[in-house]
Amino acid sequence: MEISGKRSAGILLHITSLPSEYGIGDLGPEAYAAAERMAEAGAVLWQVLPLGPTGYGNSPYAQRSAFAGNEMLLSPELLYQDGYLQKEDLLHPDFPAERIDFGGVQEWKLPRMKKAAWNAMQGKERDAIAAFRKKEEYWIEDYAQFMVLYEEYQDARWHTIWNKKEGLRDKETMEAFRKNRRNDIDVYIAMQYLFSKQMEALRSRVNELGLKLIGDIPIFAASDSADTWSHLELFKTDAKGRYSAVSGVPPDNFSATGQLWGNPVYDWKKHEADGFRWWKERVRRCLEMTDILRIDHFRGFDAYYEIKATAKTAENGVWKKSPGKAFFSALEKEMGRLPIIAEDLGWMTPSVAALREKFGFPGMKIAQFGFSWNEDGTLNTYDDFLPHNYSRNFVAYTGTHDNDTVRGWYSKLSPMEKHAVREYLASPDEEIVWALIRSVMMSSADTVIIPMQDILEKDSDARMNYPSTCNSMNWAWRMQRGEFGDYQCGRFSFLARISGRNGMTAEEARMKRRASER
Repeated sequence: MEISGKRSAGILLHITSLPSEYGIGDLGPEAYAAAERMAEAGAVLWQVLPLGPTGYGNSPYAQRSAFAGNEMLLSPELLYQDGYLQKEDLLHPDFPAERIDFGGVQEWKLPRMKKAAWNAMQGKERDAIAAFRKKEEYWIEDYAQFMVLYEEYQDARWHTIWNKKEGLRDKETMEAFRKNRRNDIDVYIAMQYLFSKQMEALRSRVNELGLKLIGDIPIFAASDSADTWSHLELFKTDAKGRYSAVSGVPPDNFSATGQLWGNPVYDWKKHEADGFRWWKERVRRCLEMTDILRIDHFRGFDAYYEIKATAKTAENGVWKKSPGKAFFSALEKEMGRLPIIAEDLGWMTPSVAALREKFGFPGMKIAQFGFSWNEDGTLNTYDDFLPHNYSRNFVAYTGTHDNDTVRGWYSKLSPMEKHAVREYLASPDEEIVWALIRSVMMSSADTVIIPMQDILEKDSDARMNYPSTCNSMNWAWRMQRGEFGDYQCGRFSFLARISGRNGMTAEEARMKRRASER
């Protein structure tokens, strides 16, 4: 991410968490309203989670494609305005207001999105869809075919349940499949066109308001994704073509047994051999949707934690080296300076820091992690995650999607720990959330991102994810229309202004003040 001397503040709010009548946040009017409200609050960054289609468990970090957009984020209202849906198509069940019923949303919404795509194909968008198809040819045909088969096999994994010839992409079998299912394949391609059209329009409006969108790239591909199905040669497999190793992280702050992600690991030699083309195409595609990219688990580009595919936990993996320097050099040579935030949390080594610093990528700081304790029970004031210890080239957060909300986190501390937090923040219990936000805002970190749940002072019920679990609570939180009201907007705006984070250099701020005084 280009560091230009400007301190900045932003808000973390995933698209799915926006208000909507249709059971899940989307790219429609509420997204535009959210962007306008963020700009009013003095934010200059809007961070979202990965935008790809999700599979079992609904995690945006386990995408069915590293390139595609999530069709469930399409706005029915915008499709109606474009003439691709009728008024009766907008009639919907009584979806829960505060949480996403992913199954119910999928059942109601997907047929309508397919209908809109079919109508777009038959009308004025035909040529535009054809041009989009050509532009995205590296991935889109494979994705569309994969999704048609995925539906046919009722979401079963391609590498375990599918017919072997389809799973291994037998040439004659796939030629017959493409001929027989041409319309279904075309519909998926048209849905991706519509997603890109709506995403491009939203991003354009976000930029007009003076904000930049921060996207997110999970480092690994999902095991049951279009990416592994179409590019199995890029992943480590055994002699029978089965995954031989999977990814994760060792025990850390999030889990005592580590995190067994289960994603297949890359065969980096194969990636290097073709100049990292798959990655270049992926980064290019993601930068079509957002302005800046947060790379999840950046540590994996220096070394990754490899676990036997048969393991039950992540406790006994081994670290393997990755060609991070060659990889980022290749990307930079082709794309120029990369607008990347490096998620460098967890156990880091000097070589990880050196890789991040070589390419100028800011790292991350999580304020909740800073409250660690000395042997005598006192606060360890030297902890790198305490706001007063931040240096400039970092993006600081109160918490992320993997953390509890500040309110929920604080409620679970012991009386002694709560006392230390109150002392550090010079705050009573009822003001702890905003006191921590203020502390992060006033830090030296160039960039600060605050989750919407903390701005709204939500408790643990609004937590986005519990790592290493798969339950209906994960990824399902939604904010309500009007919750980001004048009070919350005003408090954020005040802190953004007094901490110099409203997107201006000191000189620009002085010029603006002088102009207002004339």
